[in-house]
Amino acid sequence: MSVPFDHRDEGTAESLWREAAPWAATPLLDLDIERLVVLAAHPDDETLGAGGLIARAAASGIAVTVVIVTDGEGSHPDDPDPASLATRRRAELLAALGELAPRITLHLLGVPDGGIREARPAVTDAVSAIIRLGAAERTLMVTPWWGDGHRDHRVLGEIALALRGSGVRVAGYPIWMWLWATPEGIDTSTWRRLPLSDAEIARKRRATAAYRSQLDPDPAHPDDGAMLHANTLAHFARDTEVFLVPDAAAARPERTVADFEELHSRHDDPWGLDTRWYERRKRALLLASLPRERFSRALELGCASGATTRALAERAASVVAVDASETALARARARGVPEGVRYALHPLPEEWPTGSYDLIVVSELAYYWSPERLAQALDRIDDSATDDAVLVFCHWRRPIDDAAQNGDDVHAALAARRGWRSLVRHVEEDFLLDVLVRPDVPSVAAAEGLA
Repeated sequence: MSVPFDHRDEGTAESLWREAAPWAATPLLDLDIERLVVLAAHPDDETLGAGGLIARAAASGIAVTVVIVTDGEGSHPDDPDPASLATRRRAELLAALGELAPRITLHLLGVPDGGIREARPAVTDAVSAIIRLGAAERTLMVTPWWGDGHRDHRVLGEIALALRGSGVRVAGYPIWMWLWATPEGIDTSTWRRLPLSDAEIARKRRATAAYRSQLDPDPAHPDDGAMLHANTLAHFARDTEVFLVPDAAAARPERTVADFEELHSRHDDPWGLDTRWYERRKRALLLASLPRERFSRALELGCASGATTRALAERAASVVAVDASETALARARARGVPEGVRYALHPLPEEWPTGSYDLIVVSELAYYWSPERLAQALDRIDDSATDDAVLVFCHWRRPIDDAAQNGDDVHAALAARRGWRSLVRHVEEDFLLDVLVRPDVPSVAAAEGLA
């Protein structure tokens, strides 16, 4: 969503928000966490939207990590020296964080201001790696709200949503919403509130005051006024911070088993697994990326008509190939069932094959799952994998109208999982291929005594 709004506009008066206080009856923000990760598109977002939360978490002994994606050098488009402005804003950031908490882990990504969408894969990888640092099992990641109306805020919020999963919750903090929205009829069903103490309010006030580049008019354009005028600042001086949690009802609908059954009934080879060079080449790359020549038990999730299954049968003593479509499995069996292959009908991830496997392959399937169901599937994969298991994910990166996620989001969630390390990562414009192993599983060369 894009909301046309100029920072010079007065927007909705804070007095209207305080009189209505739509947050008053909303649930409290759950702070039963071990770690807080705060994402900010620009310096000052973290203080305005979550400064009280940062102060609360740090004072409570919760580990706090702050990730600033851009330096905010685009806040004054006519500035002749944006590099100097970026340096100034970094200094202001350090001063602000010093007011909020004595010990914070800070990451500066240095993405061009206004360019988070273009840098989305790199930002996703960076935030995913940051999430994996440390051993905290209960992490809250707060981010600019994905519905805030600012493109950088929206994209960063979407990145955070894609990385939520087992052990990682996400909440969004609004910045511009307070100016363009009004209290009348606003939906608060996903709101969570954090009442602030007097000490936390004072810390936040001092931190906000550190951002002089945003609080003082630009000397070169004094008539434009400050970036953050008095009414804007009033929204963030209140005694309550508001966060929005993901609304599951607003997620893109997932395909049903009936949808896949109908697709396979209408088309002999819906995705051209046998006929397209693209698919044959991708399958060859997947097989060539397997780090062992032979496996004991392989599990293929989403086998469709069995094109990859037959190839896996040449590399594994046994293969369990799973799909939710009876028609797809019937076509797979019609090819002839190789020795050691068993086809199984399971709507994934709710139903799951039993047993342990040293090779698990998930290809062109996981983007049909919501983030919650993907997290459930990853949990089941962890339970099904042996100590020396190899996990392979391969997914299309371009838009899919009827998918709940995209391939980049799926692989980012995979990369954020603890207990696995990347052995192979193949990136193309069209698809991603990731091969992961347990942390102590050696490389191919090391396993053969060459390294």
